[in-house]
Amino acid sequence: MVINNVLGERIGNLRIKSGISQTALAKMLRVSRNAVNQWEMSMSNPSLANVIKLAQIFNVTVDYLLTAESKELIDVSELSFEEKEILYKLISRFKNK
Repeated sequence: MVINNVLGERIGNLRIKSGISQTALAKMLRVSRNAVNQWEMSMSNPSLANVIKLAQIFNVTVDYLLTAESKELIDVSELSFEEKEILYKLISRFKNK
């Protein structure tokens, strides 16, 4: 049973955006290229473990992969407190336009 078309679309879009082939992604996940193709075509779903790995590979949340919401994750863990504050203020300015 397929969860929804969002997951397949997100996997395909993120893979292409990242410049990763289906074959390369399949090797990262230790699955067949055909499995990746079936996910992208919404013919089947990856396991929960592979959904988590996909989120890590593409630096997005599992929620982003599974839902229609379009929130993206940005890793700020290596930024200083001051740099984070600047970034948050900048993002707020863009949101308020």
